[in-house]
Amino acid sequence: MASLSTNSIKKQAIRGAIWTVTAYGISQLLRFGSNVILTRLLLPELFGLMSLVYVFITGLVLFSDLGIHTSIVQNKRGDEPDFLNTAWTMQIIRGFLLWLGCLVLAFPASQIYNEPRLALLLPIVGLSSALGGFNSTAIFTLNRHLSVKQLAIYELSGQVISLAVMLIWAVLYPSVWALVGGSLSSSIFHLIRSHQLNKGKPNRLTWDRSAVRELIGFGKWIFISTVMTFLANQSDRLILGKLFSLEMLGVYGIAFALADMPRSLLLAVSNKVIFPTYSRMTELPRSEFRQKILRNRQPILLVLAVGLAIFISFGNLLVSFLYDDRYAAAGWMLPLISLGTWPLMLTQTIDPVLFAIGKPRYNAFGSFLSFLFYAIGIPIGFSLYGAVGAVVSVAVSNIPIWILVSYALWREQISAFRQDILATAVFLTTLTIMFGVRSFFGL
Repeated sequence: MASLSTNSIKKQAIRGAIWTVTAYGISQLLRFGSNVILTRLLLPELFGLMSLVYVFITGLVLFSDLGIHTSIVQNKRGDEPDFLNTAWTMQIIRGFLLWLGCLVLAFPASQIYNEPRLALLLPIVGLSSALGGFNSTAIFTLNRHLSVKQLAIYELSGQVISLAVMLIWAVLYPSVWALVGGSLSSSIFHLIRSHQLNKGKPNRLTWDRSAVRELIGFGKWIFISTVMTFLANQSDRLILGKLFSLEMLGVYGIAFALADMPRSLLLAVSNKVIFPTYSRMTELPRSEFRQKILRNRQPILLVLAVGLAIFISFGNLLVSFLYDDRYAAAGWMLPLISLGTWPLMLTQTIDPVLFAIGKPRYNAFGSFLSFLFYAIGIPIGFSLYGAVGAVVSVAVSNIPIWILVSYALWREQISAFRQDILATAVFLTTLTIMFGVRSFFGL
């Protein structure tokens, strides 16, 4: 029976991975198609402005994350109505607190960055957080049961609506409000559609004390981990927002979005497939658990190593093809930022194990070390070598979290260090070959 159960989980995981990759591919085609059009309709500084807005909102979201989604997927009570409704109630409270945070931060942010528009943009864009608090927990339940097809359609539909609103608005009235309108329309759609996907009883306000204790008990480490993740992943834009002009920050944002594509795809697979799958396997003996993880992870790493190496080698040509001369600097930024995503790929294919076994604290410490690298390295890099030095500092700042996660896995008897080294050798070898090919053909 155990074997059949494992095979069933594996089949679900494979189907989920296929749907995640397919949906991600469609999502990126929509995203880049619309981005190419929007960059011709809107000024670069507007993208830089919205980049700052989302840094603050993302910070508030992560600084208040109690891991409700993760808890529902991981917890044995994840299908109980009282547990789900208590989680929903906590989510609503959090949504309003996030919006209040946007109201409080709006004026100080506009003063810090000497940008009056932030005072109005933050509260309006922040409405998405209040709306999102009312989203049904059905979305988390679908994730728990690896119903990735429905999740993919749900997310793609929201993206299509958002992009349609942005493009129509930008054509009729080219301003930053086109980007704002797209964001809010997506939030409204997700709110309505999430409740339509609920096959059980509708969510209702509930406060089950035992559920609260379990959610907060697990969530406190998720909270710390996500705070550290924000500091590690968003501090580059906060710091560069003071060092770069808005126009250069907008160009950096374009380069970062392109470079982040492989990592974003992997993160989607990790959250929707790898983590729920690992959570179902934690009852296995540790040695068997590790063996299954490494065996399934190996082909994924090989594909990632070769794919990322090719992407880095020809990334600047992609920038030249997609964007006009105003975004030319993104061409040299893209390979540098992309190179720094490799340690994150190694991490994201294995760190869901730590969450599955209830040990998220290691990720928090690793993200904190990465943040320190950002906070110290970017200003030093910029002072020594200008924009190039700052971008190189961004790239190398992802190494500490991989080191911490590798140590944690070793302590928990699930080490993947040898596999990581072999995959890195494949990555560097492929990268060398690809640059040789470019040099040979004069590309």
